[in-house]
Amino acid sequence: MNYENCTLCPRECGVNRAAGERGFCRCPAGALVAKAMLHKWEEPALAGSGGSGAIFFGGCTLGCRYCQNAAISAAPVGTATDSAGLRRLMESLIARGAENIDLVTPTQYLPTILPALEKPLPVPVVYNCGGYERAETIRAIAGKVDIYLPDLKYADGALAQSLSGAADYFPVAADAIREMVRQAGPIRRQGERVVGGVIIRHLILPGQVENSLRVLDWIGENFRPGQVLVSLMRQYTPMGGLPAPMDRRVSQQEYEAVLSWMYLNRLDGFTQEASAADRAFIPDF
Repeated sequence: MNYENCTLCPRECGVNRAAGERGFCRCPAGALVAKAMLHKWEEPALAGSGGSGAIFFGGCTLGCRYCQNAAISAAPVGTATDSAGLRRLMESLIARGAENIDLVTPTQYLPTILPALEKPLPVPVVYNCGGYERAETIRAIAGKVDIYLPDLKYADGALAQSLSGAADYFPVAADAIREMVRQAGPIRRQGERVVGGVIIRHLILPGQVENSLRVLDWIGENFRPGQVLVSLMRQYTPMGGLPAPMDRRVSQQEYEAVLSWMYLNRLDGFTQEASAADRAFIPDF
């Protein structure tokens, strides 16, 4: 796993980032840390009382048109940080009370991140990603991650192409999530906190209820009840520049339809209040 012939993500650009070449993500060799914080707005079973020790990395391998973190993902920004610096940052967050180390959009920087995780941390490591991951890359990080927190955004390939430029999103993400579950095993808890396993996030999109139902059907068909948790998110916030129906929030009727389908599939997990669809919950980058 290196930057010289970069195939870390499903784009498989093959560029030599160590020599200054840039692929789809436009990220350099070496990690860019856009923000590190105690994040109190993750799922309660992750954030606990201390908050997740979130490290937001600059850039992204997916590029969703509605991204709430576009300020750091659309063009990679952040402070260049080597493996030793990342380790110090992780330890600092833990000293401040972090319940876990939450690596947000980390895939493009794995050659820098993995050495920082060589020595086990005293708290769980969370791999917080968009779901569009190579199963081969996920296999290569086995043993370094306790909790996988992938999105499963789309079952509809045309929608994935339109909004994220990734027509193959669903089969690629499905393979990656199966590998995550194989590695991490079923959900493990200590009291109210999740300390191991896979939590699949799904963001409901306005006007796209059918896509959400198909995503939940796949989860229900592939994992037994309680094996994974689902975080059903209604925090879609219009960021401007997109046509209808993406220019509005998710309606109560849409949310209730998807929530009912989640329960029909016997899926356990987390839900969100309508108030979550507010720019106030987007970290200040």
